[in-house]
Amino acid sequence: MTRLRHSALIVIACGAAAVLASCTGGRAIEAYPTATGGDAHRGKTAIERYRCGACHEIPGIRGAVGLVGPSLAQFGRRSFIGGEAANTPANLIKWIMSPQSIEPATAMPALGLDEQQARDTAAYLYTLR
Repeated sequence: MTRLRHSALIVIACGAAAVLASCTGGRAIEAYPTATGGDAHRGKTAIERYRCGACHEIPGIRGAVGLVGPSLAQFGRRSFIGGEAANTPANLIKWIMSPQSIEPATAMPALGLDEQQARDTAAYLYTLR
């Protein structure tokens, strides 16, 4: 492949990525199915339905400006969940379903999400980088 053709393909690929990212307000929503077994699009819906934004600031979620819990901006880059557990998909799913099982004194309530909803929510949170 000629150098010019290779460069043109790179430019086209980068342009396509920019278009896809612009569809989600500048952030590409990835599914993360292997890591969490969930779907980020369904996770966004669950976060809205369970009103997680009443306590947390969550990028990409309309009205999610809560100040009770920590901001979830750049959650996918964090090392710990609740200051206690390593930020792994298994720990995050457990935290979403039953935060007291990881940190008994946490103020975060168990909201009643089932395992699939927790997997979906985790997939969305990992898009926040």
